[in-house]
Order: sequence, then C-alpha cells, then structure tokens
Amino acid sequence: MVNTAKFIEQAIKEIGDIAAGRGVVMALSGGVDSSVAAALAAKAIGPKLVPIYVDTGLMRKGETERICHLFGDMNLKVVDASVEFLSVLKGITDPEAKRKAIGEQFVRVFEREARQTGAKMLLQGTIYPDRIESEGGIKSHHNVGGMPLHMEFEGVIEPLRDLYKDEVRDVAGALGLPAEIQHRMPFPGPGLAVRILGEVTQEKVDVAREANWIIEDELVEQFRPWQCFAAVVGLGTGVKGDNRVHGWIVAVRAVNSRDGMTADPIHLPYEVLAKIESRITGQIRSVSRVVYDITPKPPATIEYE
Repeated sequence: MVNTAKFIEQAIKEIGDIAAGRGVVMALSGGVDSSVAAALAAKAIGPKLVPIYVDTGLMRKGETERICHLFGDMNLKVVDASVEFLSVLKGITDPEAKRKAIGEQFVRVFEREARQTGAKMLLQGTIYPDRIESEGGIKSHHNVGGMPLHMEFEGVIEPLRDLYKDEVRDVAGALGLPAEIQHRMPFPGPGLAVRILGEVTQEKVDVAREANWIIEDELVEQFRPWQCFAAVVGLGTGVKGDNRVHGWIVAVRAVNSRDGMTADPIHLPYEVLAKIESRITGQIRSVSRVVYDITPKPPATIEYE
C-alpha cells in the first residue's frame, strides 16, 4: 500500500515542478480520482489551476447539480458540451471508436477553455488500471488510449498514474476530502455511452440515465457495492397492457472489487431483483425486459464497453 503522507508530498512537488508557473486546466468529474488530483493541484499551484467540469450529456441524473454544490468553492467552470458529444458519437457503434471519439472531444473542449485562460498544461486523474487496460489492449480509457495524438497542450500531468483505486481512496482520506467523495462509486469517464450497446442516441441515454438512477437508489445504501449500474443492451419483444411492444432490454450489473482489476457479482436476493425489474419496466415505458448479469471479471469487464 502507498505511504499516503509521502505520496502527497511528492505529488504536490511533482505537479508544481511540471507546471513550472504555467496555467493548468484540469478535468474535474467529481469522482474520487479527479477530486484527489484537484486537491493536490490546488495545494501545488493554487490560482494557476482552472478546474473544469464538462457536462457531456452522458452523466448520471442530477450529476451536474451535485458537482456544482460540492466544488463551487474551487471556482469551478461548468461547460455544457452535451450537443457536441452526442454529435461526435452519431453513427458510431464500435466500442473502441466510441471511447476514442469521446477522448478526443474532451481534449478539444479543454483546449478551447485553455485558450481563454492562457493555460498551457492539462491535468487528469488517470490511475494505474486505466493505463494497464489501455496499454494492454483490453479497452481504451478515454483519458489514455482514447486521447488524440496531437494536442495544443505543452504537457499532461497525471499525479495518480501509479495508484490503484483503493490507494487513491486512502489518499483522499489523508487529504481530508468528504467521505461522500472518498468512497464514491466509480463512474466511467465516457459516462453512459459505455452503458449503451450500439449507437448512442438521446433516447438510449435517457433510458440508461433513469435506469441507473433506479439501480443506485435500490442498491447503494443497502448493499454498498463497489459498482452497480444499468446498461441498455438491445431491443426485445414484450407486452405492456394489451399491446405487444418492441422495447429496450436493460441489464443490471452489481459487483464487488478491490481495485477494479477483478470483480465478483453480488448475489442479490430475488425479491430485490424483482423490485428493480418492476420499477424499471414500470417507470420507463420503453423498456420491455430486465436481466441480471452474473459474470465476474474476468472473463467480462465491469462496464459493457
């Protein structure tokens, strides 16, 4: 395990040395990784840090409001780029192509914001599993393999690049970050786009967002999973009322893990699963079927894409 006090000291020095007096824009998503990176950068470079939250239109229900509440005292800039992200995803069905399109669009948004502030560096909350999976060909994380080859930035700062998720949580605790942030469930950088199989459309995003909210509402407090979510995996035949319908199939995923490199499905009671199914098909009229994914990692990944 990481020596948190020593790591914090070294990370603050590293950020300051790399930034070398230059302005730094950073991707602040509100998860534990980016929050820890932001806290370290704030100590290292103070007002030279420009934290930016990008609303991609692929976020969880109420996420933008929550981020503004938690980080409003950091002079956080919120950028609504939802139209841009849906536009670059139009017609794309391949998972790797999606991740690369999202990674490039993130960089383009940050480049645009950097031009306005004069910032020359980009700071990210990239952690070690992101690098392993991207470099090992498992999947391209938007902040590693999904980044474009050509960027306007003079450099990218990644102070957490050698840490696992549990180690990042330890650093968050040592920094005094709120428990809500320290123990927050992971959410993928590409957002709901990787919880939608096939082309990302506004309709699918709306279904995924509402289904994810139901899953978290039912499972987070009671079962404390490492991660739980819903994914839109296809279309299927169903019956609603007296009518035969062709509706969305939603897969439910709930796993426990230590660092995200391996994961085991949670054995949820049948009555819990039945309630989840009832809420999803009852509250989201376009959903005709709900299934529960019991596949561990490996052979599956935690997210669907």
